[in-house]
Amino acid sequence: MTVSNLAQQVLANAASMPEGASLSAKALLHLGSRAAVDQALSRLARSGELLRAGRGVYVLPVKGKFGTRAPEVAKVVQEWASQRGETVVGSGATAANALGLTTQVPVRQVFLTSGRSRKLRLGSQTIELQHAPPWQLLFPGQAAGEVIRSLAWVGPSASEAALGRLRLKLPASDLQAVAGARARLPTWLASQVSALVPRA
Repeated sequence: MTVSNLAQQVLANAASMPEGASLSAKALLHLGSRAAVDQALSRLARSGELLRAGRGVYVLPVKGKFGTRAPEVAKVVQEWASQRGETVVGSGATAANALGLTTQVPVRQVFLTSGRSRKLRLGSQTIELQHAPPWQLLFPGQAAGEVIRSLAWVGPSASEAALGRLRLKLPASDLQAVAGARARLPTWLASQVSALVPRA
């Protein structure tokens, strides 16, 4: 098989995957030898048909009526996580901003992961994946998880005031989920969220 034919097969494989899914040579060995696949991936990255997201990791750009763009960061991160069996969530700063605890918009794209810390690149964007303890990864994709991560970000000195604000704006069910997880939280945070437990 020629390099150009292999490159076309790699592109076809990439096009069949969800937006943001990453490609690696190991996952494409059914198409050819490791050396040939590496060569095809490098060639496609040089031509702009693939974006290099990290060492040996590539993603397919999204083509639209206004041209080509990088895949959405959140989709790249979630696809990366699901392919590797990791839990990945937004950072505490992002959660605090989403919940209105801060107007400061995070400048960096930071996510917390159960895997090792690493960086991905999407064009000019750098995505940081920071290893986090299990308690900071609780309730992925749920408001309760955002509460925990935002309280971890504001820290012990500001968490009581932050929790008071969150009690006014979030449904009781979300707050009860946070309270129910207190045995898995650090002592300082567990004592704060214990205030959410209904009194008998």
